[in-house]
Amino acid sequence: MTARIMQLSVKPRTPGEHGLPKRPVPTLRVNANGAEGDYNKYRTRKLRGDPDQALLVLTEEVIQRLNAEGWPVRPGDLGENLTLGAVAEAELGPQVRLCAGKVVLELTGPCDPCTELHSLSYVGHAKGEAFVRTLVGRRGWYARVLAGGELRLGDSMELTQGQPSTRGAVTDIA
Repeated sequence: MTARIMQLSVKPRTPGEHGLPKRPVPTLRVNANGAEGDYNKYRTRKLRGDPDQALLVLTEEVIQRLNAEGWPVRPGDLGENLTLGAVAEAELGPQVRLCAGKVVLELTGPCDPCTELHSLSYVGHAKGEAFVRTLVGRRGWYARVLAGGELRLGDSMELTQGQPSTRGAVTDIA
């Protein structure tokens, strides 16, 4: 199965700003630590840089469903680094590998919604709990980077079912 990268997103560490939404970029360099130029406070401080949560991947299908339910979600709003099109959300799950050029990612598990989502302009504290409940099971998938490199907007990504990888086997391809 083949997906297409519809958006690449990052949010640099900016004092006084929330981590959402992430902003679109035309290319994204990834390595074992995640996306270069992207800062995730929770991953950095609480998870101590857990490589199993290096990137967040979401499908365009989820965004479209949320829009149909009245939530004006845009790519990057939910904190994802990669927004994929031309693939059903049901095709993603643990151990699914995403390959584009020399980059190889492996999905490790679902992302649980959190209160950081309240910071989105169309959510706020008044709608925060409802939005978090809406996103249960739909916040995207964490991925570890098995082989690093550069991703570009519009790249195709091949999806395959992989075997569990061993930690520390990350390569960075220039």
